[in-house]
Amino acid sequence: MDQPDTPAELKARALRHLVRREHSRAELARKLAPHAESPAAVEQVLDLLLSGKHQSDQRYAEERVRVLSRKYGAARIRHDLRSKGIAEEIVESVGSEGELERARQILNRRYRAPAATPEERARRARFLQGRGFALDVIVRLIPTTY
Repeated sequence: MDQPDTPAELKARALRHLVRREHSRAELARKLAPHAESPAAVEQVLDLLLSGKHQSDQRYAEERVRVLSRKYGAARIRHDLRSKGIAEEIVESVGSEGELERARQILNRRYRAPAATPEERARRARFLQGRGFALDVIVRLIPTTY
């Protein structure tokens, strides 16, 4: 890279990223930093995008939850949002409503037949735990369904 991008070029670069998909502020800052003359220039562009409602961590979190909830539980989704630099109050707003039904659907997609042995029930419980489902959901689901 010869010269850093001008603020207009930096904004255009950020908008190109946002057109493809939602980005968190932290993600966008990381992607723009190599092209900016200073961290202050990146922050200025990000503030401009936020004021114009082009970028929103809340919108990003909602979209990310929608995508991940097909495969994962609330704990795993919260961890993912934290790793993307989302503010804690937004992360905590991720509800676990419908988590029992989501876990049931995921389990039914993965395993067609009921678990016949305690070992198989334990395997399924570990599978759901690895997907980020709460223990109370797992306990309610495994004995009643299988």
